[in-house]
Parts: sequence; structure tokens; C-alpha cells
Amino acid sequence: MFTSLSDRLTATFKNLRGKGRLSESDVNKTIRDIRMALLDADVALPVVKDFTHAVRERALGAEVSQALNPAQQVVKIVNEELVDILGQHTRPLRLAKTAPTVIMLAGLQGSGKTTLAGKLGKWFKDQGNTPLLVAADLQRPNAVTQLQVVGERAGVPVFAPEKGNVGGHDAVGPTGEGTRSFGDPVEVAEDGIQYAVSKLYNVVIVDTAGRLAVDQELMQQAADIKDAIEPDEVLFVIDAMIGQAAVETAKAFLEGIDFSGVVLSKLDGDARGGAALSVAKITGRPIMFASIGEGVKDFEIFHPDRMASRILDMGDMLTLIEQAERAFDRQQVAEMERKFLAAEDFTFDDFLQQLSAIKRMGSLKGMLRMMPGMNQMREQLDALDEREFDRVEAMIRSMTPFERAHPKQINGSRRQRIAAGSGMQIGDVNQLLVRFGDAQKMMKQLARGGGIPGMPGVTGPGKRGQKQVAQRRKGKSGNPAKRAEQERAAAAASANRPAGGGSAFGLGGGDPTAGLDPSKLPKGFEKFLGQ
Repeated sequence: MFTSLSDRLTATFKNLRGKGRLSESDVNKTIRDIRMALLDADVALPVVKDFTHAVRERALGAEVSQALNPAQQVVKIVNEELVDILGQHTRPLRLAKTAPTVIMLAGLQGSGKTTLAGKLGKWFKDQGNTPLLVAADLQRPNAVTQLQVVGERAGVPVFAPEKGNVGGHDAVGPTGEGTRSFGDPVEVAEDGIQYAVSKLYNVVIVDTAGRLAVDQELMQQAADIKDAIEPDEVLFVIDAMIGQAAVETAKAFLEGIDFSGVVLSKLDGDARGGAALSVAKITGRPIMFASIGEGVKDFEIFHPDRMASRILDMGDMLTLIEQAERAFDRQQVAEMERKFLAAEDFTFDDFLQQLSAIKRMGSLKGMLRMMPGMNQMREQLDALDEREFDRVEAMIRSMTPFERAHPKQINGSRRQRIAAGSGMQIGDVNQLLVRFGDAQKMMKQLARGGGIPGMPGVTGPGKRGQKQVAQRRKGKSGNPAKRAEQERAAAAASANRPAGGGSAFGLGGGDPTAGLDPSKLPKGFEKFLGQ
């Protein structure tokens, strides 16, 4: 979504590097480039003016002029101002003191409300709640059916007493007189709340109707539903791809129903993303969630600071870590750590577990883009074929349990059978086995304390321990007479040490000072021996 804006800002900051001092002309040029980048990204003009004014004032102040690295300080200022226009803080949903918590979705037709209802229900369900979806959109053709399908995918029940518009007819009759009725959405919403109370659902998500454009009928219907059910949250769902129109639409809904939060849908699109940088600042309402794909799991909490980091190509490691924590099983991680430290062979079964966890995290390209500086490798990421994981999984699942645990025993006939069973070529199986063997060798090398090939200075726990021992053994005197005296003291201490050596920490095993000659110790050390 923010590819173009991120590229422009990154190029702007690159021009500042290496300058020990920024002149006023440097700052003005940087501000001009930032202004053009924001306008090209469809950010609302009032937001652009406020943003560039704040950045310019801070960039020309002592904050930058007295900094050791002025260029980095400017990047820091831009990052902080981006966080400010995106909403500053992450606001959680307000939950009702007495269940159920009622959440109403509003927005234009096509903004993604129905799909978002399923995603939000799935998100609540994963947190241990019992959500219910209410189909109060009775005007759009087959909207109720769509919500039922989305609810089934998310594993969330749907309350739909009315079928709504199933024939694809317009709401207005064919002669233009009267209005075709498909049910009362206000009544459906109220009945949905009562049903949730009786069946002990603790979250109710009401999907309402939208229009292709803002009109009085739409606003009145949404306002009537809001007055009837008194929701704890009214979430305005807006398509992040509509550009400058996002601001006017958000203002209209704010005046019409006064929503409490914003949800950005289609944030995975290729539009320029100006809506995300405009809505929160213009309306004063926080962006609370973001929809980042078509799947029910493609949904995340909106963090202004993390989104600003993504825009400036500084990555989003916190979100990546949170996804990994949800995807990886703690027991599996502990078992992998044990096998690594014990230098046991990494098997195909272990690899399958890791592969499944990575799939649960979502798109591999999406995860890689959360790494700092990955915008510079966009072409390589676009060329990445994520279906390669499916091919590898097919080959592994075509192996017998014995073959997965003993890959070295896979001979020619076994390779031919694996290739036939997975629909691949024998060469593909050979390549997989070679790469897997290299991975096994690397893990063993790390467990023994060796380094990662091609990465100098990165060593395993064994190597690090050996280095520390070597450092502790240093300290022998260069004077031959003094070194001989040290060796005699060490030999005497060793001869007087009790059999068994005591405990690992020197506790027990007799008097720890036995055999020490105080006269050979450094001056003043006697007090530590109790003498």
C-alpha cells in the first residue's frame, strides 16, 4: 500500500546522509520532497500542510542543529510526526461491563464491511470470546448469504431471520412508486441483541447496509439502528484505496452517525494509501484495525508507531514477533532447542513442523516485508514463489516415516517413488535432499560452536564458551621466575584439593583454603582468608 510513499521518503533521506550539518536550504529541499511525496500518495492537503509545517519547525530548531547526526535526527522527527497523524496511540476496543458487547459496522457499499464482520468475529473467537454476527444489511443483493458464508469460514454463527434481497432487485419498485421491502433492518438488529442475550453470546457484530455514495437514506437507516441497539463501538469501515474521497466520506459519516473508530480495509492493495494518513487526523477518531487480505485471518490491530516504521522502511519487528508467538508451539520450540543443543539430527518431521508454523503466520512475502530495509529488495520479494513451500511439503509427505527420520537412507528407487507420489521430478527430490543435508551440517556446526558459513563472527554456544575459557586462562606473568612461582602455587592447590573436587560451585568438599600459602598471595589478600 505505501510502496510509492516509502520509496520517495527513503530517497529523500538518502540525500541527507553524510552531512555533518544541515543548512536551511537542505531542510527546505527535504520538506519540499516530503510534501510532494505525501501529495502523490493522495494525503489530504490540510494534513500535508500541518505535517510539513511541524517537521520544518523542528528540523530548523536546536533539536537538529545540535545533534551529532542531523540526518538521523530528521528521520526521527518525520517518524514521530507520522505517528502523530496516524493517531499516536493504539486504542483497544471498549467492552461492555455487562455482556454482550455490541459493535456496529458502517460504511459505503463495497468498503468491505461484510468481510470485516467475519474477520472481527474470528479475532474475538481466537481470544476466547463467543461472537455472533447479525445480518442487518437487507438491501444489497445476497448480502445476507455472503455474511453466512463468511461466518461459516470464520467459524462464527450468524443471526439472519430475514433473507433480504436475494433476487438482485433494486429497492425501488419497477414503476418508481413505493419501495420494495426486504425486511426491517432495525428490527433485525434489535432481535439479534435479544438472541445473543438468550444464547449467552458475549460479543455481537452488526453488519449494516451501505450505498455507492453517501445519501440521506443511508445515514438515517444507520442512525436508526444505532439509536435502537446503543452499540458500545461504531466502527467506520473505509476502503484504503479510494484516495482523496476518503476524507469527505469520513466527514459525512462522522456528522451522520458519529462513529467511534476507523477500520481500514484493503490495506494490502496497490493504491497510494493516502486515506490511512488522512482519516485519523481529519476526523479525530483513531484507526483501530486494518484488513490486509481476503482470508479471515488477514486482520490486525492498527499500531500507528509500527505503521510509521513500515512507511519509513524501518520494519515492524514487534508485529513479526507477535505473529511468531501465536504460530509456534512452545513445546515444539523447547524440543527443537533441546535437539539443537544436543547436536541431534534435524529431521524432515522437524522441518514439517516449522513449515506449518510459518504458514500459520501468513504470507511469507508479508513477513519478509516487515524486516528493516526490505523495500530495497522489492524485486526479489516479488519474484519469490510461495508455492515452492507446497511443493516441498508434497515431497516430504510422500516419504515414509523411516525416510523422514533417516534421509541418508533414501536411495534411487525411493527417490523415484517420492517424485512420483508428489508429482515432481527426481531432480527436484535430489535438490531437496542436498539442501536438507547442508542444513543439517550447518546446525551441527553451530551446536559444536562453529560459525555460520559466510557470516564471520557469528558462533554457536560451544565456540563462545571456549573463547571465554581461553580468556580466563590468560594472565600468566611474562617473568619466568614469577610464572614458575604461580605454577608451584597452582600445583600445591591442586594437590591439597579433596578427592571428588567438591561441588560445581566450590561448596563442600572440605576447607576451600587448605593448601594455600598466604605469603604467596597478593598483599592485603589475607583478610579474605579470615586470618
